[in-house]
Amino acid sequence: MTRTTPPLTQPATPATHHPAGTHNRTSSALPRRVPAHRARHRRPTWPGRHRHCGAAVAAMLAFAGGVVAANWLTSTYGLVPVGFGMTATAGTVAAGYTLLARDWVHEVAGRRAVLACIAAGAVLSAVLAAPTLALASTAAFAVSELADLLVYQPLRRRGLLRAVLASNAVGAPLDTIVFLTLAGFPVWSAVPGQLWVKAWATLIPVAAVLAARALLRHRLRSDRP
Repeated sequence: MTRTTPPLTQPATPATHHPAGTHNRTSSALPRRVPAHRARHRRPTWPGRHRHCGAAVAAMLAFAGGVVAANWLTSTYGLVPVGFGMTATAGTVAAGYTLLARDWVHEVAGRRAVLACIAAGAVLSAVLAAPTLALASTAAFAVSELADLLVYQPLRRRGLLRAVLASNAVGAPLDTIVFLTLAGFPVWSAVPGQLWVKAWATLIPVAAVLAARALLRHRLRSDRP
């Protein structure tokens, strides 16, 4: 008599029964992983919020102060020689500095804070300098700000340095042409000098930041065991 061997099969895994309302209890007890893009925008704790607000206030004061300084210097001294037979408005150095300060405000306070700083700088410039320069400065910064939105924010994900240099390369010529035209200065004879000074006003702080970062990284590496 031949015995028939039943086929080998995997034992069925019994379905796990969860009482009502408890099927997610185990998974909810596990720590949830927050995506990286959300982790960057987490609401900071009180000390973190305090430091963030301090950085935002400092950036906004630096930006608004740079706008006022640029307009006051230009109103007081007008066009000045900047070397190589070129001329520029006396406040061009401060104007180039404000382009970096604007990116700083973007970074720590957002676009609305930039627009608020432009408006505040225009009001202070109208009081301390001249209404014509205040109007020209406000229009120039508003136009360059629109260009900055199209350049700085998309490139920010690829690195701060790249975004700063690219946005200033686009914003500086627009800012210069609009300002010179509305303020009544000779445009095309002053544009080369304006761009020359703004380039140095941008590159020198950026180089200083890069050098400081490199020094900090070197110290951190040397301190490691």
